[in-house]
Amino acid sequence: MTLKEFCLFLLAIFTSAAGQFYLKFGALRLGKVNGTNWLGHLVGVFTTPELIAGLCFYGIGALAYILLLTRVNLSVAGPSAALIYIFSVLMGYFFFHESIPLSRSVGLGLIICGVLLVIWKK
Repeated sequence: MTLKEFCLFLLAIFTSAAGQFYLKFGALRLGKVNGTNWLGHLVGVFTTPELIAGLCFYGIGALAYILLLTRVNLSVAGPSAALIYIFSVLMGYFFFHESIPLSRSVGLGLIICGVLLVIWKK
């Protein structure tokens, strides 16, 4: 991967992770949906600034990923995008005080190893 490709990759990863962060933050503001409040929640999706920001970040991430795919093989870019999962778990831990049990830590380690094996060049 060249420096430009790596920068596109980082942009796609970080903006997608930021999108997840803002979507979670906005979802917490909305509260739990149920059979009686679903319509209000549906309207709330389009009026909650955090949710709109999350969707915008996802859009930027998708555009960066598309541009990356014009330069890099899907067999490298696709599995490498799994690094978003690492950032999601870390954001959950640091910002939303979610726990990281041992099984999840092992899974994250396997994801990192898998990405390294996919992008490794001889």
